Amino acid sequence: MKFVRTLLAGTVAAAAMTSAAAAQDCPIKVGVLHSLSGTMAISETTLKDTMEMLVAAQNEKGGLLGCDLEAVVVDPASDWPLFAEKARELLTVHEVDVIFGNWTSVSRKSVLPVIEELNGLLFYPVQYEGEESSKNVFYTGAAPNQQAIPATDYFLEELGVEKFALLGTDYVYPRTTNNILESYLKDKGIAQEDIFVNYTPFGHSDWSKIVADVVALGADGKKVGVISTINGDANIGFYKELAAAGISADDIPVVAFSVGEEELAGLDTSNLVGHLAAWNYFMSADTEANAEFIAAWHEFIGDEARVTNDPMEAHYIGFNMWVNAATAAGTTDVDAVREAMWGQEFPNLTGGTAVMGVNHHLSKPVLIGEILADGQFDIISETDPVPGDAWTDYLPESAVLESDWKDLQCGMYNTETQTCVQLTSNY
Repeated sequence: MKFVRTLLAGTVAAAAMTSAAAAQDCPIKVGVLHSLSGTMAISETTLKDTMEMLVAAQNEKGGLLGCDLEAVVVDPASDWPLFAEKARELLTVHEVDVIFGNWTSVSRKSVLPVIEELNGLLFYPVQYEGEESSKNVFYTGAAPNQQAIPATDYFLEELGVEKFALLGTDYVYPRTTNNILESYLKDKGIAQEDIFVNYTPFGHSDWSKIVADVVALGADGKKVGVISTINGDANIGFYKELAAAGISADDIPVVAFSVGEEELAGLDTSNLVGHLAAWNYFMSADTEANAEFIAAWHEFIGDEARVTNDPMEAHYIGFNMWVNAATAAGTTDVDAVREAMWGQEFPNLTGGTAVMGVNHHLSKPVLIGEILADGQFDIISETDPVPGDAWTDYLPESAVLESDWKDLQCGMYNTETQTCVQLTSNY
C-alpha cells in the first residue's frame, strides 16, 4: 500500500494547487511495460533500462511532488495478449500512476482497451502507422508524416527513384503504413505497376525470390528504391540477399523504418553500408544535450559500447514532459496530468524543441541517416520540426478526421459531419 504524505509543493506546483488539493500518495509508481524475453526483447530491454535510468535521475533531483519515484517493471514476453494482462496488473495490482511501454502496434492495440477502461495513462515511444488517437495515450514516436512520408520524398526528390518496392513484416504497422504510401505515391504520379508490395512473417529468412522480384522491377532501367518496414531478425537475411545478388545501395537504395543503432549493434554491417534509415533521432547527432545523454546512459548501464536510439529519446522526452505536467498540475491524477500535457515543450536531443499537440502527438524533426561500417549513421538530411498527424491526409476516410482532446474532446472528429466518431471500432 502506498502511504499518504503531505505534498511538499515547489513554486510551480504551488501555483497550480488550490486549497482543496489532496495529498499525493508516495511513492509515485511508474509502470514499465516492455518485453524482457521473446522475440522483441532485443529491442525492448533497452527501453526498460532507459526508464530505470530516467526514474533514478529524477529521484536524484528530489523526486516528484515530494515523493520518490519507483519503477514497476513487468515482462509481457513478446506475447501480444499478455501485454493487456500485464497492463491490467500494473493499474489494478501495483496501482501505477503512469505507464511507459510497448513496441509493436499489435501490442499497443492489445493494451488500449485496458488503458481506456481503467483510465490509465500510456506513453508509447515507437514509430507507428498513425490512424489512432486515444485520450489515454501520448504518442512520442513518429507518425507516418514524421517518418514514412519524408523518407519517400527523399527518394523522389533527392535520389530520383521512379519505382518503389514496399517490403514489410506482416502486421498492422507495415500494412497500414504501406497503404498510406501507395496512396501518396499515386498522388505523386507513380503508376500502380511501378509499386511492388510484399509482406513476410516475423523471422522470415528466404529472401531470394523477393529480392529477384525487386531487381526485376528495374529491368526497364528505371531507378528502384526499397521502403522497408521489415522488423527484427528478418532484416539480416534481406540485406545479405541483396549483397549476394550484387546489389549495392547505389543500385537499389533501401530506407528502413525499423533499423536503428540497437539493431545494428554487434552485427556485421558490411551488407548494410550506404543504405538509409529514417528516424527522429540518431546517436550521431552532434549536440551538447545528446553528448550528455549518451554519457549518462553509459554511466548508468556501465558499458561504453551500449548505443542509444530513437525510441530511447522518445521515452526521454515523454518522461520529462510527464514530470513537468504532473508538477504543473500538482498531482499525478491522470485527467489533470493529461490536460497539463497539452503544449508541453522539452528540448530534443538533436536540437530544437519537441512540443506536445492536443492530438497527443509530438512535433519533431525528421532525420535521414546513411548506415556506416561501425553501425552508426551519417545524418544526411534533417527537417524542421514536423507536427505529428494522427490521421493521414492520404487515405480518403482519414483525411476528413481530426484529433483534438482539448477543445473538441475527441480523437476522431469528422470535419464533414461535425461529429465525434467512437474510437472503439478502430481497435
